[in-house]
Amino acid sequence: MRHTPAKRRLIIWPALLALPPLALLLAASWGSGGWVWPFAADGAMQRVVLELRLPRAIAALVTGAMLAQAGCLMQVLLRNPLADPYVLGLSGGAAAFALIGMSLGLSFLPVPLLAFAGAMLTMIIVFVLARGRGPWSTTRVLLTGVVIAAGWGALISLILATGPDASLRSMLYWLMGDLSQAGLSALWLLPLAAGVGLLWLRARSLNVMSGGELQAALLGESARARFWEIYVVASLLTALAVSLAGAIGFVGLIVPHLMRLLVGADHRVLLPASALFGGGFLVLADTAARSLLGPRQLPVGVLTALIGVPLFLLLLYRAARIR
Repeated sequence: MRHTPAKRRLIIWPALLALPPLALLLAASWGSGGWVWPFAADGAMQRVVLELRLPRAIAALVTGAMLAQAGCLMQVLLRNPLADPYVLGLSGGAAAFALIGMSLGLSFLPVPLLAFAGAMLTMIIVFVLARGRGPWSTTRVLLTGVVIAAGWGALISLILATGPDASLRSMLYWLMGDLSQAGLSALWLLPLAAGVGLLWLRARSLNVMSGGELQAALLGESARARFWEIYVVASLLTALAVSLAGAIGFVGLIVPHLMRLLVGADHRVLLPASALFGGGFLVLADTAARSLLGPRQLPVGVLTALIGVPLFLLLLYRAARIR
């Protein structure tokens, strides 16, 4: 397992720790009208900052952190750098169930609960179908996940095609990743804190699990129990992220890659580093999405894809050259 040199850590960690507060300050200060220092603004602008910009930026921070950590978990689970909640269909399942609840008017069921049910159902389907009667294969899991994701995409298209025209635009924006209506509540804190706390307490186990089931068994880890913990926590993080901001791709795929290059593969440092960078990155992306074409707003998922696709191709090219 590669470790980061001490001198490099002295540069990387202060930068990572500074990124979220600086991103929040930029999000509070920057809008389509330009830069406004929030602490010196008049009463109307301070209300815009405190009631609109800052809550949205905090939601983006939490969403980015959750997606980045869910991506770390998926890549541990499958020992494959291509794994993330978006590719495996978790985001699609969560989004499909949430849209079904919205279109049927199931107001008595909260969106996070529906999204979590969709993510968990997707996870179970993928791993049951991928395992079958033969040995467990990460390649088969990935292929099954891609097919299931395509199936959820077809169902989402059907819901959009048969849904009311009045809500079509808002549903499309939400599916492409939209934080304009995002809002955090105290109900988020308990499952989020429990999931992330369990995740960080299991960091050593995640290091062991990344070597495969055989290595985990030799080192005294219960592979089956740890796998199910990873399933549930990754589904919880994905469901919360989707219910907050819709299906945002590439954050869970790109951020763990970048952080492994910077801080190494030890999950005791990789998980907090991914949370810090993922949260700060999504805040900056959302600030750009609402400001670039102001007063029109872009879905933040469009920007993350435009950034993530060339960056991922660059990482693949770099890895091929190293080999």
